[in-house]
Amino acid sequence: MSVDLGTSYLGLSLRSPIVASAAPHNDDPVVAGRLQRAGAGAIVLPSLFEEEIVAEELEIARSLEQGTEHFAEALDYFPAIGPFLGAAERYLGAVERVKARSTVPVIGSLNATSRGAWVRYARLIQDAGADALELNLYRVAADPGRSSADLEAADLELIADVRAAITIPLAIKLSPFYTSLAHFAAAARIAGADGFVLFNRFYQPDLDVEALEVVPRIELSHPWELGLPVRWIAILRPQLGGDVSIAASSGADSAAEVVKGLMAGADVVMMTSALLRHGPGHIAVVESDLRAWLETHDYASVSQLRGSVSQATTADPAAFERANYLRTLRSWPARRADPTGSGN
Repeated sequence: MSVDLGTSYLGLSLRSPIVASAAPHNDDPVVAGRLQRAGAGAIVLPSLFEEEIVAEELEIARSLEQGTEHFAEALDYFPAIGPFLGAAERYLGAVERVKARSTVPVIGSLNATSRGAWVRYARLIQDAGADALELNLYRVAADPGRSSADLEAADLELIADVRAAITIPLAIKLSPFYTSLAHFAAAARIAGADGFVLFNRFYQPDLDVEALEVVPRIELSHPWELGLPVRWIAILRPQLGGDVSIAASSGADSAAEVVKGLMAGADVVMMTSALLRHGPGHIAVVESDLRAWLETHDYASVSQLRGSVSQATTADPAAFERANYLRTLRSWPARRADPTGSGN
């Protein structure tokens, strides 16, 4: 039996539901080529961060003004500056180069902090040739003066502004920390979102106990982390309808995770950590295993599998909500009071 792995995501036709999500080196045409040859259905480029652009601009300004506080003549002197490509120009160039050599959809990613920047760079990424755009809404709600309603209203305005500025498909990469995620997703759809990526991983800071400093720490995802996206995909799929795309993200490492994401209702399953661990060729392994699983279980296509265990189709819809909490706790096997087995 020939299995059809084709799927649709953000209105784009993909040869496979396995998508290479925003890893640091996806903007390298060589890496993107390897992902494509391994079978990636689409390639998401790493995010363009507004902070990186602003930091470079401030550093250039600081360098040009160096010495002006000591020598009045320096105010009239500007050193010759050779060709310089800032973060935005480098990113847009990468979009163009990857797109020029790619036969699969290329999705740009944007993470900004000001509304004007979101709109400006969204247009530029579109003009550089991206087939779709992923807005990475990464925000830590740490201001006590702003309520959850304020923050969500700002995000919805941002989505509407970007939607009005571009014509390519628009996906929103969400965190799981919205006060009412289902309500926000429905409102984001009205604001112009064509799809959602569930979820954004928040990298936590670490503390250097000797230097007394905050240091960055990155930990690759693990398969158990897919549980949260699967729960919400299963809940949101019947609520949002079939015309809204959903991507599962965080924890996909093998065909088993891809199957789970599709069963819950995802159109695609994204991989980053697995590809960083095993290399781009890992996609071919996962695809082969996915095809074998579908054949063994008599599925003719990905579309036949999709949503087969969503909240609308499962025999136990409550399993995705509070009832599952009690069952999970009680599923732990009974233990002896003395786990060492010594009898004391």
